[in-house]
Amino acid sequence: MPQPADYPLFDHWYRTLNWLLGRCERMPKHTRFTVSGRMVNLATETTELLIEAIYTRERTDLLRRINLNLEKLRFFNRLCKDRRYFSVTQYEFFAREINAAGKMCGGWAKQ
Repeated sequence: MPQPADYPLFDHWYRTLNWLLGRCERMPKHTRFTVSGRMVNLATETTELLIEAIYTRERTDLLRRINLNLEKLRFFNRLCKDRRYFSVTQYEFFAREINAAGKMCGGWAKQ
């Protein structure tokens, strides 16, 4: 039986989610139910979709939904930089992590 830890995308996303949770916890309280809350929800939903994709053969739709979540996170990442919730360094780091996850997701979809 497959294990989530055996999948590089899952491992990568776990580390990315852990980083994001730390950043969102430090964001201003007035963003808790808007920007930071939405980002955390999207990122945790992405984790759930990854787990579902690992345990099913019909993963095409799940991988599309993961990719859509990554696009939404790209938007929120930029918004956080523009609103100065993220530094430029944090913005660039998260953008690289999202892009890497997107490439892994695309590669998995092509298999």
